[in-house]
Amino acid sequence: MKEAKFDFIICGGGAAGLLLLKAMQEDTFFSEKKILLIEKELKNSNDRTWSFWEKRQGNFDDLIFQTWDEAGFISSEKSQYFELAPYQYKMLRSAAFYKKYFPSFTDSKNVHVLNANVQKLESELENTKVVTDQGVFTAPRVFSSLFDPKALLSQSKYPVLKQHFIGWFVKAPKGSFDPNKILFMDFNIPQHQQTRFLYLLPQDDQHALIEYTLFSKELLAVEEYEDGIKKYLDKIGITDYLIEEKEQGNIPMSCFPFSQSNTTSLLHIGTAGGWTKASTGFTFKNTVRQINRLIPFLKTGKPMTAFSQKNRFWFYDLLFLDVLDQYNAYGSELFIRMFDKNPPIRIFRFLDEKTSLREEILVLSSFSFKQIGWFLTAFFKRLF
Repeated sequence: MKEAKFDFIICGGGAAGLLLLKAMQEDTFFSEKKILLIEKELKNSNDRTWSFWEKRQGNFDDLIFQTWDEAGFISSEKSQYFELAPYQYKMLRSAAFYKKYFPSFTDSKNVHVLNANVQKLESELENTKVVTDQGVFTAPRVFSSLFDPKALLSQSKYPVLKQHFIGWFVKAPKGSFDPNKILFMDFNIPQHQQTRFLYLLPQDDQHALIEYTLFSKELLAVEEYEDGIKKYLDKIGITDYLIEEKEQGNIPMSCFPFSQSNTTSLLHIGTAGGWTKASTGFTFKNTVRQINRLIPFLKTGKPMTAFSQKNRFWFYDLLFLDVLDQYNAYGSELFIRMFDKNPPIRIFRFLDEKTSLREEILVLSSFSFKQIGWFLTAFFKRLF
């Protein structure tokens, strides 16, 4: 397969590419279409952990590694634990996801899988050419989840923060963890003039994922994340433990218009398409929502440039990042006020972009007068 034309080409076999391919395979509209998935390597390992909240029954329940019905939020002032109903918090590990979603060569006659490196994308009139180290392939509809940060990092109009973390999967003595509840955010740690928190997902009373996480511009040395985890374990009385796995992440948080790189025949998807929730770094469920929009959109035949849309939540995220960028040392105080002044489920609904305007006003009005001043300053700067 050195040179060929397809109806659809998907560049990248991560979550976005595989979810899109699966949705296309399940829709008869695409059953006679030639589809090419290009991925440089066979994915079959736990290289990702996706966590999200949703109503109890979901499309990925057969793959879910763990679920929880309670969550906690901790600050230096107080600790609060709460029921998540009607939601559950869920953890999905990538090995099970890849096993189900990565297509075999015998899955269907119209889907082809190519292990290759994408070297260049060239949009020409009504088609995009995908240049790889295994040949050149062309389609009138190309999707790329290959993230190139150059455009994002070379501009200053939109702040660019990162959700960056290192996580340890640890085994500790029996009774070390409460398997029924997660620790969504623990801000009762040294902030060092940044927004830092611990995140804990227990699998049982001995095993848990513990992540040291920041919302900030600059990455830390590996030792600093790991020292934070060690000190946290020591603080909660766990000194005897085994590190079974480690994971590391660096997710861009920005309202930068990634869609400006789309063309009539090329659509960027996943993080590369701006599908990460800018204010939180959550990507998986946002990707699912975007693909649910994308499948009917593709049937209209409209140019790919018409797919992108903004709503009021995009603007909320933009203002939040403006403030978090300017006042990163006080980021924890923003989250503390939100959880102190709102029912937690309202916050989850707000972050899920499912609140009414009235609920959004309640969330936004929960900040202190000083913090509201920060947001108003950011608002007027954007307005004028």
